[in-house]
Amino acid sequence: MTTSPMTDDASARDTRDAGLQAQYEQYPYPARDPRDEKGRLLIGSPSHLREIDYWVFGAMRPQSLPLRVLVAGCGTGDGAIMLATHMARAGRQGEVLCVDRSTAALDTARARAQVRGLDNMRFVQGDLADLGAIAPGPFDYIDCCGVLHHLPDPDAGLASLEAVLAPGGGMGLMVYAPYGRTGVYMLQDALERLAPVGETPAQRLDTARRVMRHLPATAWLRQNTNFGDHLTGGDAGLYDLLLNPRDRAYDITAFHGLLDRAGLAATCLMEPARYDPALLLADPRLRERVAALPERDRQAVAEDIAGNMATHVAYVRRASEPVQRANGLAMDAVPVMREIPGVELARMMGGDDRLPFAFGTLQVAIPLPPQARGILPLIDGERTVGDIAAIMDTRGLSAARFAKVWAQVFTTLESLNRVLLRAPH
Repeated sequence: MTTSPMTDDASARDTRDAGLQAQYEQYPYPARDPRDEKGRLLIGSPSHLREIDYWVFGAMRPQSLPLRVLVAGCGTGDGAIMLATHMARAGRQGEVLCVDRSTAALDTARARAQVRGLDNMRFVQGDLADLGAIAPGPFDYIDCCGVLHHLPDPDAGLASLEAVLAPGGGMGLMVYAPYGRTGVYMLQDALERLAPVGETPAQRLDTARRVMRHLPATAWLRQNTNFGDHLTGGDAGLYDLLLNPRDRAYDITAFHGLLDRAGLAATCLMEPARYDPALLLADPRLRERVAALPERDRQAVAEDIAGNMATHVAYVRRASEPVQRANGLAMDAVPVMREIPGVELARMMGGDDRLPFAFGTLQVAIPLPPQARGILPLIDGERTVGDIAAIMDTRGLSAARFAKVWAQVFTTLESLNRVLLRAPH
């Protein structure tokens, strides 16, 4: 299923493209103040370096190899700044090339990089349709986050990215999903009639503000707490959510179709456990039915039932180049916490040995073995699984028992994108 509140014939396309360009020049998205870089680094998915190492390269690509990155449609730079900072902090060689059609957005991203003193970033103004000329590649990793669903032809856009992807490389993608954005497309329809795309961005924004001031309590957008751009994202956030001239949404089946047509396949949907309906359906008979379904059908059931997925984030590779992933149960594997230290994750476990985990606005209690409380603080990105097993053996957990416990701990926390494997040096 795809949803779109507007047609995209040839005559409308030029108007919509002009509207998009005017929007992002006047209201670069998301709104960012470069001075904030002195106090915080925004973290997310895709394009977290540890995620790339694991979900794209299977924790088998040496860290010593330079990483050439393209951020296609970088906007004001959140993902690019995060990845370039991770690379700089880890002493990883490579370059993050940022491409965007908006000079205002690029100026913001460039200023943020300057505040951080990042010298591993480069900025090019241009369109994704011209990648072959302005960013010929090949690139080991490509970030295209929140872009494809605004293109006149997402299939062509994804094909242009695939054309500059290096052999064995991968991408991090994000597209909008329909059900978690319930209410958005209704208001987009209304505002397209009240504030036509041909008006100036300032005129359209004024109309949107007036509508929001008088929005009835029954409007679905008022019930939807899955995002807050229209509430806390300033003018840029309100405009991008409700006035964007071209906005498609893909349910998970349609997203897989988009990837299939480009010859790509997901190595990970973020977070993998979010797409497991068994976590939402405690009834044993229902779980039996779920287990019997093909993987994509299971994912669709999870999206249909949860109802709160506003985006789909995925790491992908060419379908002809499936990822070969290191074995997280091997004694020489080196587990690493993605972001939250193991000691803090252990403290989050409840008295019932369940870890409260939020899939957006949906909180699910994830069962873990009680021994996870002792294992998690030992994960430091340097100790091997064998090292951890040896320490736990001194605490009374035998090697045989550790193997069973670790299998459950790793597979569960891997599916939550909390414990990954370190790439070799």
